Amino acid sequence: MSVCAGTISRRSFLGRAAAAAFAANSLPAFALRRPPFDTPKRIILDVDTGVDDAIAILLALRSSELKVEAITAVAGNVPLTFTLPNTLRMVEIAGRSDVPVAAGASAPLLRRLFTASYVHGANGLGGVEFPEPKLKPVAETAEQLIRKIVRSNPGEITLVGVGPLTNVALALKAEPAIVPLIKEIVVMGGSLSGGNVTPAAEFNFYVDPEAARIVFDSGVPLTMVGLNVTQKVLFGEQQLAVLEAGKTRASEAAAKILKATLEHMRTRRGMTAKTMAMHDPLTVAHLIDPTILTLRDEYVEIETSGEFTAGESVGYESAPIRPSPAMKTGQAATETSATEFKTNAKVAVAVDPERFFRLLLPRLTMAP
Repeated sequence: MSVCAGTISRRSFLGRAAAAAFAANSLPAFALRRPPFDTPKRIILDVDTGVDDAIAILLALRSSELKVEAITAVAGNVPLTFTLPNTLRMVEIAGRSDVPVAAGASAPLLRRLFTASYVHGANGLGGVEFPEPKLKPVAETAEQLIRKIVRSNPGEITLVGVGPLTNVALALKAEPAIVPLIKEIVVMGGSLSGGNVTPAAEFNFYVDPEAARIVFDSGVPLTMVGLNVTQKVLFGEQQLAVLEAGKTRASEAAAKILKATLEHMRTRRGMTAKTMAMHDPLTVAHLIDPTILTLRDEYVEIETSGEFTAGESVGYESAPIRPSPAMKTGQAATETSATEFKTNAKVAVAVDPERFFRLLLPRLTMAP
């Protein structure tokens, strides 16, 4: 019994030593210091706090290049009854109780809520239990808080949506006058390479395709970070060892959540893969270091009427934009010509995974 315990202790020690060496030696100097920014980018982070949202929140709140004006929670990965307290927990763990958190939509605009507890666990955090948060949400709803902050800071606020876009769409619908006041909308959602919840659709757009369409049709400068890049940024055992060797509250929480989720995916879903994609953290990382992603101007349309394709993001590099043929009893469809063609989004088409992890891991494991 004591020999076994000693062996485990020694393995644990060696694992931590190896992880520490990896963190110190494998990450180049630029990862260990933060680039000088004259003015932090001011953002509102809209989340459906499951596993990767939790990591994205910690990254955003521990990065001096970003000034998080508020975090708004929406139903998505799990119901709002979990995403809201999960969000509050991450804000507390980051030591940033100065950041207001608002409760948002508990359901999509028109559809019944579809969740991803099969990935994120019933509580959204891989089944890891944290104490009840002491921090409370503000009285305003997410949509009200978004509108107020944007209206008070014209041209300054970037909305970062890493869940279903219901809260953002509600804000745009409630007060169209804020559209020209928004600096940019950056979303984790969509794909140029097929979906992950259906062959056509990525989860966030599948949950609320109507909200996604409102956002893409809004005219606000838009950046889309989709599955075609996020699925190339894979968190596995090597990165987990680095987090487990960290001594910050953020790294300890992140390690627990990600370790439990990897185990959940293997045991409950029968998956053989030992990695998971860092969808939402990659989107936040792009705001900190834009060189992580390569972007291309495209026109993106969101499918809302397809029985099997709702939520699909259809990207066009050039004209013609060709809708389906009209029904015999309907009005003839028209194509968008080359002279009429206009892009509506910058779409991520390539990613540097190594550079991403060189940013993410030190931000979570090192003292601010």
